[in-house]
Amino acid sequence: MTATAIANLFHVDTLALIMITLVGFIGLTVASFATRYLKGDRQYGRFFTLLALLVGSVMVMVCADHILVLLAAWAGSNLLLVKLMVHKASWQAAKASGVIAGKTYLLGFALLAAALGLLYLATGQTSIQAIIHHTPASPLVMTALVLLIAGAMTQSAIWPFHRWLISSLNSPTPVSAMMHAGLINGGGFLLTRFALLYFNTPGLLVVIFSAGLATALIGTLWKLMQHDVKRMLACSTMGQMGFMLVQCGLGLFPAAVAHLCWHGLFKGYLFLASGSTAQEKRLDLDYPPSAVAFSLALICGMAGSYSFALVSHKTWATTDTTLVMLAIALIAGSQFALPLLRRQPFAMLPFALIATGVMGTVYGASVALIESVLAPLNLMQPQPLNALHLIGLALLLVAWLSMLFVRNPNRIDQLPAWVLRFYVRALNASQPHPDTITAHRNHYKYG
Repeated sequence: MTATAIANLFHVDTLALIMITLVGFIGLTVASFATRYLKGDRQYGRFFTLLALLVGSVMVMVCADHILVLLAAWAGSNLLLVKLMVHKASWQAAKASGVIAGKTYLLGFALLAAALGLLYLATGQTSIQAIIHHTPASPLVMTALVLLIAGAMTQSAIWPFHRWLISSLNSPTPVSAMMHAGLINGGGFLLTRFALLYFNTPGLLVVIFSAGLATALIGTLWKLMQHDVKRMLACSTMGQMGFMLVQCGLGLFPAAVAHLCWHGLFKGYLFLASGSTAQEKRLDLDYPPSAVAFSLALICGMAGSYSFALVSHKTWATTDTTLVMLAIALIAGSQFALPLLRRQPFAMLPFALIATGVMGTVYGASVALIESVLAPLNLMQPQPLNALHLIGLALLLVAWLSMLFVRNPNRIDQLPAWVLRFYVRALNASQPHPDTITAHRNHYKYG
């Protein structure tokens, strides 16, 4: 095969470069941590070989232009991740985790293969760039895009394909960091790569938005129920992947890419630091917050949302889906300010305003930077607001207010029976598969 033929198999654009930089940085960080974490482990050399192959396969995947190269790199990355997850096959719980993840990945591979096969039948093209730029909407293409969404959902642990993620907690910490900070973002990358086709079928963007919203709400609710730091982080990742899909469904793909970059870096840090944390450190917010503290937090949220909008060149005076993103920024800013204001609201208000404004500015600048870098790809196409967007935003608002004013840990015995039943069912649903839990330390095989 000639050098030209090999070059035609790949397409290195700004999206690929962003993903290569993210995965490369996370891979180096994880490798540096693992040199100490796995010191003395019998699988030490094997781990670093698999990690290097994994990082390389992901880089090939994000640069792939031929559909078979994308499929091969997708399968290879997932296979290598499963091998890293298991680490020691003699430990039955770890082996069970690998089996559950492998089955989910196999389903995702089959869905992706079917989707790309249908796109080939519809276009006669094997080049991804040719497909996304010259493929009109048709029933065959629509079916392929639905399968593509399902494949992305399996990779990013979107409900109901989430079980593999919350059952992978017995993986070595460096593997968990690589998984939650890198590989799980594959679904978001896949949808972003084919974003131009979804702009031609806006109905499917609504499907993506709905799947993401449901996962964001479920994952965030489950996170609040966990007492184990790794389970909390797993549910948090699930919720954050949901928010990433929400941004894709809003037609704001560059914002979704910025989100997965921030989430990848932050979640990687949290997993690498989880060994020194006995439990999640939560500030006592004195539920429910006082009316004064809540009102001032809303003012801070408005300041954060305004700074975000100003830096990212957006406006509240709009009738497209940008409005949903700004409203989410307001909620996030208000929640960020609440712990700062809980004791001395007026005395801490100046500091909270500055802190929230800085947060909004930094995040807005990152979104603006990603948007400018990805501008040639035309991936930022806000959609007209519809009833479902407004309903989704209302659900987020109700969930947030319920967390603040309805949830009261000191009065749990006074809650209605149906609420307690719902809590127990939700808690049970958020737990790993029983086969992946080591109930007794003697069941852990060190060899």
